[in-house]
Amino acid sequence: MTSPQIALIALAVGAVIGVGVVLLIGWAYRARAQAVEETSSAVPHGAAEVLASMDDAACVMDASGLVVAASHAAARFGIEVGTVLENADLRQLVRSVRQAGTSETQTMRLSRGGLRLDPRLVSARASAMGPRLTLLIIRDVTERERLDQMRNDFVANTSHELKTPVGAVSLLAEAIESAADDPAQVRVFASRILAEAARLGQLTGRIMSLSRLQAADGLTEVTPVSLDEVIASSLEAHTVQADSAAVELARGGDRGVWVRGDAQILVEAIGNLLANAIAYSPKGSRVGIGVKADGEVVEIAVTDQGIGIAEEDRERIFERFYRADEARSRRTGGTGLGLSIVKHATQRHGGEVRLWSRPGRGSTFTIRLPRIDAPDVVDPGKKKSKKKRARKAAKGQARTRNGEKA
Repeated sequence: MTSPQIALIALAVGAVIGVGVVLLIGWAYRARAQAVEETSSAVPHGAAEVLASMDDAACVMDASGLVVAASHAAARFGIEVGTVLENADLRQLVRSVRQAGTSETQTMRLSRGGLRLDPRLVSARASAMGPRLTLLIIRDVTERERLDQMRNDFVANTSHELKTPVGAVSLLAEAIESAADDPAQVRVFASRILAEAARLGQLTGRIMSLSRLQAADGLTEVTPVSLDEVIASSLEAHTVQADSAAVELARGGDRGVWVRGDAQILVEAIGNLLANAIAYSPKGSRVGIGVKADGEVVEIAVTDQGIGIAEEDRERIFERFYRADEARSRRTGGTGLGLSIVKHATQRHGGEVRLWSRPGRGSTFTIRLPRIDAPDVVDPGKKKSKKKRARKAAKGQARTRNGEKA
């Protein structure tokens, strides 16, 4: 047999094999599609509609582990009709339930979209649907875990923070009892008890303020609010603190700007920024507050010439009880809740708070809020009432925050 003949025979054999492979692959796909179609017909009536309406990831599998029906959310975890489960833990859960013929729930971490990134904590529940089908429901509980952790941390931090003033009051009370025959010592200890009691009241007040802001009904009174009145009240509340620290307060920017919200909460938020700026500014420096109206947004910026905030602290500065300078905060009586209140108060008003800072040069906190047009007519009685509430809030801040770090 000649070489050309051998080559032709080899070519013919290769072509036959290639056609066979293609036919085999096509047959496999058709067989799988047929299996899905046959099993899908066995899915209970209405199950597909129920899956389609579910917010959780859910699917129905046949005895071979093939997905025959799935919710839209299942695609987030790479689960689609006509495929098998990629995650080994899910496969084991389904296999165990199929063998036992019952239901079982497990908590595990899954990666979304089949990627190794962004693992999510999920609660997976598998239930037998007869001898051939298994229902799998995957509920993402990552956010719930985060909220539970935040709640636990908040309780632990609050308990820790309350121990200090409560313990100090107890010790000072014992000291007064021991020094009952020494009026001078009694006066010293009594003044310290008053200071610790004020600190305790300040801390509990801020915890309550933060809790209200984080509640669903955080804003109880939403009305048009004049930023001129809010800023004036905030400045008035911190005049004594600024004078004691030899820090000048300056106000600039646009006037006659209005927002919608709760005036008392805004006074507290801006007051916290002013208190921080004063506490961290050197003598003879200036703390400025400015307003800039830019279209539908208004910016309220509080700027200081203080020590600034290190880069590694900027991401955490708005966390509850977080203090960038622990020693200084203790000296000034700070609670570590002020900036957290600022963040939540701003978010409650549909805005955001931004931070610019350089160590040794100072910091600027900017609150951005939706701007509204000035009301055409303001009832003098209501205006007087709002102004009275804002000034009352400002006086309360002045009594409890003089010289503190927010």
